[in-house]
Amino acid sequence: MNANGSPDTLSQASTSSASSVNGLVSSQDVDQFIAGRHRDPFGILGPHQATKDGLSGVVIRCYVPGTESANVLLGDQPVPMTRIHEDGFFEVFLPGKSLPMTYRFQLQPRVGVSYEMEDAYRFSAVLGDVDLHLIGEGTHYKNYERLGSHACEWEGVRGVSFAVWAPNASRVSVVGDFNHWDGRRNPMRFHPGAGVWDIFIPELDNGTVYKFELLGPNGEVLPLRSDPYGFHYELRPKTATIVHDINQYQWNDQDWIAERDADTSLDQPIAVYEVHFGSWMRDPGEPERLLSYGEVADRLIPYVKDLGYTHIQLLPITEHPFDGSWGYQTLGYFAPTSRYGTPEDFMSFVDRCHQNDIAILIDWVPAHFPKDDFGLRHFDGTALYEHQDPRQGEHPDWGTLIFNYGRNEVSNFLLGSALFWFEKYHIDGIRVDAVASMLYLDYGRNDGEWIPNQFGGNENLEAVDFLKRLNELIHADYPGVLTIAEESTAWAGVSRPTYLGGLGFSIKWNMGWMNDTLRYMHREPIYRKYHQNDLTFSLIYAFTENFMLPLSHDEVVHGKGALLDKMPGDFWQRFANLRLLYCYMYGHPGKKLLFMGGEFGQWCEWRYEHSLDWHLLDYGPHQGVQRLIRDLNHLMIAEKSLHEVDFEWTGFAWVDFHDWESSIVAFLRKGKEESDQILFVINFTPVPRDNYCVGVPFGGFWKEALNSDSEIYGGSNVGNDGGVMALEQPCHELPFQLNIKLPPLGCVVFKPSDAE
Repeated sequence: MNANGSPDTLSQASTSSASSVNGLVSSQDVDQFIAGRHRDPFGILGPHQATKDGLSGVVIRCYVPGTESANVLLGDQPVPMTRIHEDGFFEVFLPGKSLPMTYRFQLQPRVGVSYEMEDAYRFSAVLGDVDLHLIGEGTHYKNYERLGSHACEWEGVRGVSFAVWAPNASRVSVVGDFNHWDGRRNPMRFHPGAGVWDIFIPELDNGTVYKFELLGPNGEVLPLRSDPYGFHYELRPKTATIVHDINQYQWNDQDWIAERDADTSLDQPIAVYEVHFGSWMRDPGEPERLLSYGEVADRLIPYVKDLGYTHIQLLPITEHPFDGSWGYQTLGYFAPTSRYGTPEDFMSFVDRCHQNDIAILIDWVPAHFPKDDFGLRHFDGTALYEHQDPRQGEHPDWGTLIFNYGRNEVSNFLLGSALFWFEKYHIDGIRVDAVASMLYLDYGRNDGEWIPNQFGGNENLEAVDFLKRLNELIHADYPGVLTIAEESTAWAGVSRPTYLGGLGFSIKWNMGWMNDTLRYMHREPIYRKYHQNDLTFSLIYAFTENFMLPLSHDEVVHGKGALLDKMPGDFWQRFANLRLLYCYMYGHPGKKLLFMGGEFGQWCEWRYEHSLDWHLLDYGPHQGVQRLIRDLNHLMIAEKSLHEVDFEWTGFAWVDFHDWESSIVAFLRKGKEESDQILFVINFTPVPRDNYCVGVPFGGFWKEALNSDSEIYGGSNVGNDGGVMALEQPCHELPFQLNIKLPPLGCVVFKPSDAE
């Protein structure tokens, strides 16, 4: 039995049987419709041209369970309808009438007062042939404007249009409070060529809560589905979709967008502060309550601006059912999560960031989706968004499903989602999660657990084509935004243009640098001299991609400990090592990313259920780390040498990496102009060095622009009294030299002034 108590049999009735001789409906059609088993509701309900007793006219039918009597209202004139089934199926023949025609129903329920309503089955399809063709072709890049739910006026009446792709379903209905969650009341029209179902339901509006009820290909009743194209969802644990107009917000960032899209270069400073919205900060008085988009904006924007960050990157803000996934198990690919407020609240957050010269990046997850029954899994009773074969369709390590990128409608769904966030929410970039898992068919699998591509290889050719197309579309329509790949392998050309054979991303995360550097910093200083190559190896490949250096959330969860906790030594040395790590990061070529809490030296690893430990900023060492981050950001922004040539070998030069015995490295960062150079000298041991010789390209005075051992950062204050005069003596194959004091576990940064 199904949810309505009807037998699980499937009607084979068609439009021709529903519109049989003289336009009359058969009792079989009526029985099948009331059983919720009819595939063609528009062939039965609503108005149809017909003849009766030799007279031409229109027959109108409606089905409203629990109704005692019904009239058709032609203007103010009620015309009684005949009840042809006791469950509430009515019919009337209007001789001399022709289509199209306008009317309403007047209904008297068995219990309650009479009421009037429009007939959803008198309206034509909202989706046109062009929409259906583009959806099937996979090139409807504004699919979100046609699929899903939209409050609108159609044929002179206000209501909501609904459309969903479910080609293998035998019936799809919209259900909600408005129809008592009864899937027999509003079954949808099927467009067989595109596999799309649609209906316009009059007199609904924004705020309507709904789901889709589907019967699978064999007539089985499936769990109610949320709308894949929904713009707003109920607050978890509820899972229904809410009709929402996202076009009402008045943006104030036109100048920001124009300036952003006018400059497509990557020679600008980029320092990214990575944030999980729900745990960055909470109200101390209500620690279990999540702050709203507006409340976080009030605190986060001035904080980030003060620290000198140029970008905020949000862990997935898209709607997701499980808090513990941190958003990486997305189901609402077109909706900001309702945990923190409405779509307009998130728009305001982005708008306020732009007005404060802060760009917004979001994590976007096209690699996989969860198995929740109300989501995309077996959406129409078949493997629709995913592959049927688990060797292609499941991530064994994550327990999630893999999108079928080779299916036009699936790739179009994802492409539309990505473009949607740029168009409707004005974001400035996406960081695409788990790209490696998309590229390789054998990702996380043993031999025999995966299916090779058509050439016998392990490359997912359909995913490669999808990623190339994704980047081409984004960069064509939004030229100033960033696309960033979290790609952890040596796949070539991730951040190279597609016309050169690359994937087309703007930037790739440098996971190798992260792993090598953290492994090196974790070692006791006495052993670091044996592992100098962990520091130097990244410069062998540093310019093969456009790299970002990430110290992300992934490095401070699952028992890995916080960055400060990874550092060796006593209390003072741990802070000194952390400051050293950050200085090396900012000196190394590549854009920068740091996860929240790292900027003040959080001791505990990240816990998504709790706020950061802001009380630590009551203590000097943590204040010192935060001040160093602020100064590093401002130094990077001010000095072209630290951001202008991040992706070319001309922006970097080793001065000396041979002093492995002392665990010291020295290098120059360079801008486009010869005079734009800055020197980093880093001592990875707790032993101070006096009169340490370092070669430099210019004579004159070299100002000490930053010293991580300064007392303002919590250091021992070993330094160079503001700077050093270069001696005209060769050193390290350079014409001049500096004799400097090198602090313990310290980095000193020198900038030439009055260069000769």
